[in-house]
Amino acid sequence: MAKPTTSSTDNGSTPATVALHRHGVDFVLHPYHHEGGTVSFGDEAAAALGVAPQRLLKTLVAAVESRWAVALVPVAGQLDLKALASAVGAKRAELADPADAERVTGYVRGGISPFGQRRQLRTVVDASALEHSTVYVSAGRRGLQVELTPADLVRVTQAAVVAISRR
Repeated sequence: MAKPTTSSTDNGSTPATVALHRHGVDFVLHPYHHEGGTVSFGDEAAAALGVAPQRLLKTLVAAVESRWAVALVPVAGQLDLKALASAVGAKRAELADPADAERVTGYVRGGISPFGQRRQLRTVVDASALEHSTVYVSAGRRGLQVELTPADLVRVTQAAVVAISRR
């Protein structure tokens, strides 16, 4: 994979890309035109970039008992909240209110990245991500995805890899 061609002064710099640079990760940025009023940010990104929705992961924030957690699941799937709870040693999980997700991560809905969040949250990556040589996740703003290896995604986020998606 090619090294990124962005710098901290250009349009591709976000807290997510800064974190990836800091960790020495090879990645490629993929900008696309974001349409206002989009219902599914992940579907929009997959279609705009011509990427299979199984390779593009959505970043979801969940309340797991009294803690926050991040789940990365394919756009083509749905988060299994029971599986997420089990993966982090809890009995129950529910999706965070969008305002809470924004407050906790420092990103806007549709641009929440697993990298460069306000504080490192417990992260779980769906096991299906490992089926691909590279995956796409939000680079920290709407209209910008980052492509990287699943191994780097797991390493940088210190994620557990568990089947947490229903197709």
